[in-house]
Amino acid sequence: MREALIAVVIFLCLAAAPLVSMAIWPRLPARHRDDDTNNVVRLAANLFGVMTSLVLGLMINSAKNTFESIDHNVHAYATELILLDRTLRQYGPEADAVREPLVAYVQRVAVGLLQTNETPVVSNQLSEHLLTEIGTRLNALAPPDATHGSLLQDARQRLQKVLEMRWVLIEQSEGAIPGPLIAMLVAWLGLIFASFGFRAPRNAITLATFVVSAALIAGAIYLILDMDVPFSGPIQISPAPLERALAELQR
Repeated sequence: MREALIAVVIFLCLAAAPLVSMAIWPRLPARHRDDDTNNVVRLAANLFGVMTSLVLGLMINSAKNTFESIDHNVHAYATELILLDRTLRQYGPEADAVREPLVAYVQRVAVGLLQTNETPVVSNQLSEHLLTEIGTRLNALAPPDATHGSLLQDARQRLQKVLEMRWVLIEQSEGAIPGPLIAMLVAWLGLIFASFGFRAPRNAITLATFVVSAALIAGAIYLILDMDVPFSGPIQISPAPLERALAELQR
């Protein structure tokens, strides 16, 4: 929702900038409308165009790195859940009581991602309760021999790893592109679009070009911001790893 709102604001700013420039242009004194003034405006627009390209490149790279990092962590998270379940299966029927809240948690994570498009490891109360219950039931197990004791220790370590990765994903889900950088980019783009309206002819083709260009730029920035928050919007982390983990646990 935040990304869409930012994109709408960007579109309105960019679409309005050349229209305002076109409206002001005829009212300026003659000395402000000569060729020398126009050349200076074009040079300034070119400078901001180069800077805007650099900032857009940095934003795309940052969003790409964030998306790939979270995607990797989701795969690793699903793997740890499967390995934890395998360890509990090896322990024997005594660990079935531990597997029950584990299966319930993975089911909640996988189904929640598909239905709500929210962070699959969102720190809500029920998820916390299920993970706490897993730890409590693990601690209640009494291994009869050294082999079971080793499996129990391994299960505890894997549960701790799951807890750590869960909070890593929660912290990563908020995005990494700072707001001031977005505001600066919009200001530069506004100046560039305003320069387009300087001495531009007033006709339908010109106006349509300004509006379509503003929409395309706003759409591109929206996709970049959306990729920076991979659990919502059109560009999302695939739920396939968690679905496979759930299928493995329910076998």
